[in-house]
Amino acid sequence: MSRISVRGFAVASATAVTTVGAVVGVASGNTQSSNSNDLETTASDGTLLADIPAGQHAQVQTTSVAQQADAQAMAADTAAKKSAAEAARKQAAKDAVAKQQAAEKAEKAEKAEAAAKKAADKKEREEAAENKASRSSGRDAGSFAPQSSYSVSQVQAMARQMVPAGQFQCFSNIVNHESTWNYKATNASSGAYGLVQALPGTKMASAGADWRTNPATQIKWGLNYMNDRYGSPCGAWDFWQANNWY
Repeated sequence: MSRISVRGFAVASATAVTTVGAVVGVASGNTQSSNSNDLETTASDGTLLADIPAGQHAQVQTTSVAQQADAQAMAADTAAKKSAAEAARKQAAKDAVAKQQAAEKAEKAEKAEAAAKKAADKKEREEAAENKASRSSGRDAGSFAPQSSYSVSQVQAMARQMVPAGQFQCFSNIVNHESTWNYKATNASSGAYGLVQALPGTKMASAGADWRTNPATQIKWGLNYMNDRYGSPCGAWDFWQANNWY
């Protein structure tokens, strides 16, 4: 029951009382209007009559406030759940994107690694083929007629015919540092001998008995040594640059 309805009830009750009083007054011959007016005024103000439903009015107000608080709490809870659900959805979408990006990155890295391995394998095969060719191509030492002596240019010409073209410069660099193309060069302290400074010089006997006097025999032995130990004259030259020996 609202305040208006309670007050209306009070007013209606006062009106009824006033009416009864008036009737009684007429019947008794009492026509004092002041009493009726006072009673009606009191009823209209609700000062006295309004006190009657005061407890009920307070209860209605308390119930209304509690209902409003409950409604606000439910609305807040619903909003919080909606916000949490939206945040979870956004986070899930973000995680899915990150996962996809990570997968794409891993796939790209895997492909790059596979391509690098393929390129390395190809290079290794090419180098192996080149090394094999360097071992078998060129003139043999025995195809040169023996001479009593050889000039530097003659020795270099023999080496160009025996060493593969792609490896000649590396071979030449080593010989320049070891003997300056002197096929009779001897290291007094170590005993190393010849174009490639074999140590000891007798190792070159495996390439020919004339290793002391035939530069072709020394070139043959030096080329075989570089191929066997370093893969090629260029491999030997790389090692020489890092260590000043080979």
